[in-house]
Amino acid sequence: MPNILKIWLVTFFLFIVLVSPASAEEEAGLMNSESNIVSVFPDRRKDQFSISPGYALFPYPYILPGIGSGIGLVGGAMNIADGYTDVYGIIFGGEVTGIAVGAADLHLIPQTLIVDVGYSDVSKVQIMSYSERGMDSGGEDYRLLGFNDAEYFGGRLTASFFARRFELYGGLYKGAAQLNSIRDKDGDMILEAQDAPREWGETTLLGGRIDLTDDYADPRRGVRLNVTRFSSPPVESGPDYYVQDYNLTAYLPVGKRSTWAFNFLRSDAVVNKRGESDPAKIQSIMGLNCSDPSLTPEQQQFCLQVVDNTIAHNINGTASSLGGFSYLRSYSQGRFSGAHTRFFGSELRWNLTDESTPFDIFVMKDIRTSMQLAFFYEMGTTADLRSEVGDTWKESFGVGFRMITASGVVFRGDIAYGDDGVEPQMFIGYPWEL
Repeated sequence: MPNILKIWLVTFFLFIVLVSPASAEEEAGLMNSESNIVSVFPDRRKDQFSISPGYALFPYPYILPGIGSGIGLVGGAMNIADGYTDVYGIIFGGEVTGIAVGAADLHLIPQTLIVDVGYSDVSKVQIMSYSERGMDSGGEDYRLLGFNDAEYFGGRLTASFFARRFELYGGLYKGAAQLNSIRDKDGDMILEAQDAPREWGETTLLGGRIDLTDDYADPRRGVRLNVTRFSSPPVESGPDYYVQDYNLTAYLPVGKRSTWAFNFLRSDAVVNKRGESDPAKIQSIMGLNCSDPSLTPEQQQFCLQVVDNTIAHNINGTASSLGGFSYLRSYSQGRFSGAHTRFFGSELRWNLTDESTPFDIFVMKDIRTSMQLAFFYEMGTTADLRSEVGDTWKESFGVGFRMITASGVVFRGDIAYGDDGVEPQMFIGYPWEL
């Protein structure tokens, strides 16, 4: 067992044994005396474990080129039965079928030992595979990799102390899928995989969080640091590697109720043992034949690029990617990938209101605590070689609108702009969070 794992496990169980859950009176006393523990701590603005109930239920239309279209139903219930637990799920209908369900904030020891679990099973999924890793691929230079029978499940255990100022967490996630096809960006078939295996993958995570802010869910001042290690044992021809992430966010108060947030992410993949790097063997394992004479030279090149990206992953591993809902929001999910990632973000969050307004609009019920405008700028870089990190940077900027609720949910809508154009987003939760 690695030394770092031993240290985290010993620390984790010592805190479980030595720190008992506080009663309501003790919790209030703790919050009133926090400034005596470390004088630089900003006071918490409110109780860090909300039991305010809420729910949301929405239709979810989708169109996936080469796979199909349809409509799903997504919903969630927060702080059910006057407790801390949230449940959520989505049901897919149409040409893609399946479900995804989960539960968060299951308290094994109230306000101290918390479990999150999730499961999904979807008939078809697809991911965008760009011509190369790093930062130099074009926005339209991608293929669509289709997978069948995608299944994913796992859970995370968190030990939380001192009004959520310090947390240790660990998790295990497993998933499986079968490569079905490679299509061009318009969804037209390039190559069908032949007898590709349904491969299982596994990721374990271990980390800690120090939260010296005025609120866990909606911070306006202070500093927060997450340190997380993701380990991925080898699967089939893949590498044995881990990813080390450092995520630091500072919140500077602006006026009485607004904040200016600054984020830095460093993510590095460390390979203990390389995976397969022979192109012919990779093609055989993936069920591909890139030299099929029925393919055009361009289609053969597309196929080989998918194989080359797999080899790059097997040699270098893959750190946290850029693009999507958190990092470089004007780019598609996982747009830029490599073994070493650096990211800087700045976001001015202008709170228009501070309130406590109940609302019930049939599809959503909660208590609104704040309406917020956000203006953000982000820049990031990733590369397989450490010496090339920073050679090319991509930028993203935009504006967003948020509604924060008493149940702890942040409903977020962003419009971001970058080299690939404008990207609108709807999501739950602030950006930059793990």
